[in-house]
Amino acid sequence: MLEAKINITLKKTIADPQGLTVKHALESLNYKEVQEVRMGKHVTVRLDSADVEKAKKSIDAMCRQLLSNPIIEDYSFEIKEL
Repeated sequence: MLEAKINITLKKTIADPQGLTVKHALESLNYKEVQEVRMGKHVTVRLDSADVEKAKKSIDAMCRQLLSNPIIEDYSFEIKEL
């Protein structure tokens, strides 16, 4: 069995209003050193497979087709054996 940990974030050129709100909240809590906050999503997918290369292709397709919006989001993932 394999497990993929997927991180999805807004592209750097896309404004992140949620991140900006969190940054302002942290500043109001006296964390003045915070320069930027970017929010994103974390997805974990378990695969009933032992073929890492096949799993990479499947996870990449899942990200492109459903899990991320390729117009405004980037994604990265790691796959490990369980």
